[in-house]
Amino acid sequence: MRRVVPTSFPSDPLLQDAATFGAAIRAARTAAGMTLSDAAMTLGISKQTLSDLEKATASVGLSIALRAARDLGVAVFAAPAADREPVRRFLIDARTGATNGTGTRPMQPSPPKPRRSATKAGKK
Repeated sequence: MRRVVPTSFPSDPLLQDAATFGAAIRAARTAAGMTLSDAAMTLGISKQTLSDLEKATASVGLSIALRAARDLGVAVFAAPAADREPVRRFLIDARTGATNGTGTRPMQPSPPKPRRSATKAGKK
């Protein structure tokens, strides 16, 4: 069995070109310990198509690229251009645990509030 060497995920979540998108796909695949052949078989695409996607060397259809990203655990977001930098900064801060420029940590989901039981809700 071939040993898979993990590659780094792009540090910037803003994927501005096919090469950066391909690097994210490769990083997810190698982090999962999957060879190119195994991942292609799992995704139901040819090894050459996955290689082309990772290297950005050929035109791969958007539906194939997005499905490969989803199935390998790479999230792809769309945001209006006006929101690009705040969203980008939030994702970087959340990934690194840095503050969000205000001296506070990025927003975390609030814990659920305790629910009142049906018997107590009607009593005063």
